[in-house]
Amino acid sequence: MKNTGVVARGIVTPIFRQGDDIVKIIYSSLMDAAKDGGFKLADGDIVSVTEAVVGRVQGNYASLKQISKDVRTKFGGGTLGIVFPILSRNRFASVLQGIAGGCDKLIIQLSYPHDEVGNRLVELQTCDEKGVDPTHDSFTEKEFRDIFGMETVHKFTGVDYIEYYKEVGGNCEIIFSNDPRQILKYSKNVLCCDIHTRKRTQKLIESAGAEKCLCLDDILCEPVDGSGYSEYGLLGSNKATDDSVKLFPRDTDKFVNELQAELKSRTGVTVEVMVYGDGCFKDPMGGIWELADPVVSPAFTSGLSGTPNELKIKYIADNDYADLSGQALTDSIRERIKSKKGSLVGNMASEGTTPRRIPDLVGSLCDLVSGSGDRGTPVVLVQNYFKNYASE
Repeated sequence: MKNTGVVARGIVTPIFRQGDDIVKIIYSSLMDAAKDGGFKLADGDIVSVTEAVVGRVQGNYASLKQISKDVRTKFGGGTLGIVFPILSRNRFASVLQGIAGGCDKLIIQLSYPHDEVGNRLVELQTCDEKGVDPTHDSFTEKEFRDIFGMETVHKFTGVDYIEYYKEVGGNCEIIFSNDPRQILKYSKNVLCCDIHTRKRTQKLIESAGAEKCLCLDDILCEPVDGSGYSEYGLLGSNKATDDSVKLFPRDTDKFVNELQAELKSRTGVTVEVMVYGDGCFKDPMGGIWELADPVVSPAFTSGLSGTPNELKIKYIADNDYADLSGQALTDSIRERIKSKKGSLVGNMASEGTTPRRIPDLVGSLCDLVSGSGDRGTPVVLVQNYFKNYASE
């Protein structure tokens, strides 16, 4: 730590397949990387594993037919309303197709001007220019088109999700409203498809008179005809093939503790382990909030619990030690850090430090390091995370 702070390394691994010994492969990959990169594991290091490879090794998949069967079993067919799905070919289009197969007619209620994670149908400024108030105004598809025309093409993907979801959903109708209770004008059976706001949405719809209202985590929360399943149901799922999805992994608490124990047994080092999915950060240009998974980390070892308890160096340098410089300033700040005791919540000397959970912070770092494409590094090693300016 003399001249280096936090280091995050993407660890190249083989391609994981169902049934692989994931713990053995991760250990071997870490040792190969350490030898090649000239570093060693140390107590307090963090080994982070993307949820995708955990789910792949588990074989945690479901076919669209299995989704359809679960939806039909739980709602009984007929007309079904779904509320606030995100606009995504990878995240929701396959799920939509499966849901549509479980009912006779589908009503899709989209939020606007953007979905829950920031994918835009139309620009907010356009709503202002056309006198539309998204907090109150609801529309049929025709009414929406009459106002906005074809200004609904996604700026990054080039996809018009209104037309795309109609094609995928088959016998469906699309409406637009940010009031979830609007769906009850079309169906009393409702599936809430939002992610982080789903419980509020469900409560509002139920209190307004729904006959049955479920959330995506109620679908495939148990096996259907031999399918995979997850405590998060369809939340966090991704398209796998044209007729299947990969679900968010299950039993992740067991996995992180097994990997921690194996690394301790083989190296004598106690590392922390976590499973991570989407990081929680927002793109400043497109306005897209990355977190389409239900959580950043579904499981982590105990050393990653809590939030950072840090002093703001620039604050104490400018206020408490404004008359010092050079080595005297360095020594004073290091002593101040060493002497901190208890929680710093509410202390001005910590104001501006990030009040987020450690696994959310580390998971976001790891998501950026590993990427979502062809880097081939589904394991990320984070070192020095718990050290600071006063560490020897």
